[in-house]
Amino acid sequence: MASTSWDPALYLDFDDHRSRPFADLLARIRATAPDHVVDAGCGPGHLTAVLQARWPDARVTAFDSSPDMVAAARERGIDATEQDVDTWTPVGDVIVSNAVLQWVPGHRALLRRWLAALPDAGWLAVQVPGNFSAPSHVLARDVADRFDVTLRDAATVAEPADYAEDLAGASVVDVWETTYLQRLTGEDPVLRWISGTALRPVRDALSDAAYRDYVEVLAPRLREAYPTNADGSTWFPFRRIFLVARR
Repeated sequence: MASTSWDPALYLDFDDHRSRPFADLLARIRATAPDHVVDAGCGPGHLTAVLQARWPDARVTAFDSSPDMVAAARERGIDATEQDVDTWTPVGDVIVSNAVLQWVPGHRALLRRWLAALPDAGWLAVQVPGNFSAPSHVLARDVADRFDVTLRDAATVAEPADYAEDLAGASVVDVWETTYLQRLTGEDPVLRWISGTALRPVRDALSDAAYRDYVEVLAPRLREAYPTNADGSTWFPFRRIFLVARR
């Protein structure tokens, strides 16, 4: 997995919208009394605490590849370690990974490996964004090409039916997709949203001056693609793909 820098505060700018898919994913995990729950790619740890509240008697651990995210999670009291998701050795009887595996090339094989490593009746629950063909990401890629930076395309994640086939050997397979129509506010809200996630590789690749130039080109295109409503808000459709499987 390519190294990408992360800003926990920027990531949490849209905490409510980013947290909702996690709640929808968690609702479909029917584990009752797991011994060990793992948050794979925990980010700043604000959602790991939700896992502990759901299963208060379980051991809940977490990991992330970003030192800054791990530090933020530890400040919340989370048992978090620094670890790359693609080299992690699966442990636990519930594995949850929220908006992480899109960063891992070949993650479909990783999912099969994680499922196989679960004990009987163990659960795997994953959510990935499915909006790489949305205007926000298409425009970000087009402008990034001008700056010789390559961003991920629609092949980054599979379709729901493909993931369902990957998990077909499980006793329970639950795969679905949802498009959230998110109402954002503030100046250039779509730009601010993707600055915390999709644009991190661009920020890492460019100097401060070059990144300012990049944003100057991208911002008006995003405003045109996602116009401001009369009340000052902006609608931002966001597709996400969910998969839950029981060993």
